[in-house]
Amino acid sequence: MAEPEAIPAATVIVMRERGGAPELLFVERAAAMSFAGGALVFPGGRVDPGDRLLAATMPGDADDVAGRIAAVRETLEEAGVAVGLEIPAAAIPELGRRLYAGEAMAALLDELGGALHLDRLVPFARWLPDNVSHKVFDTRFYLARAPRDAEPVVDGNENVRVFWASAQGVLDAADRGDVTIIFPTRRNLERLARFASFEEAAADAAAHPVRTVTPWIEERADGRHLCIPDDLGYPVTSQPLAEAMRG
Repeated sequence: MAEPEAIPAATVIVMRERGGAPELLFVERAAAMSFAGGALVFPGGRVDPGDRLLAATMPGDADDVAGRIAAVRETLEEAGVAVGLEIPAAAIPELGRRLYAGEAMAALLDELGGALHLDRLVPFARWLPDNVSHKVFDTRFYLARAPRDAEPVVDGNENVRVFWASAQGVLDAADRGDVTIIFPTRRNLERLARFASFEEAAADAAAHPVRTVTPWIEERADGRHLCIPDDLGYPVTSQPLAEAMRG
């Protein structure tokens, strides 16, 4: 059987600092969703044709630019939070609704008085699974500062909850069985939990140039493990396969 074609996707780790550990923006996927149903994830989704059309008018690597645009669009649609752009706060809900309805971002930004600032998204990671039964997403992860006083709103379509929490808080909740996280999210949270600020996270991203992470299964003395490379900044690089949720 042929391997499924990878779907280009993008997600953004939105980080805010309010004293104590930085908080990240999470959405909880609806249980009925075919991919990661019921799991906590960062806002994101597939790169749409409109993202590519807009990226073609802008400088830079077309795939990366399209990924950044998709990350901005999906965060607006899923959580009502504007990252990577400047726009009047009152226009954000309308922009998110109309983007979700399929209207073109460039025209909407012109109409509503907004402008993209894609340099505010910091490349953090890229994950592409192999040998899985679910849809295969080639996902670019970006870091972004939360806009001042950002108040997320759940979309009520693909997601049922949106909230702020620390990376370690979500890891602890997953270990208690209170929430579900898939393998890439767990590995990224373990990495993010070490940082006391956005600056530290961005510095770590700069110190580990993005290389695609494709987990593999390895036979060990205590059983089969799902593994990732050990030189990309992740403090935990394997997990027993039976314990790993892959989507």
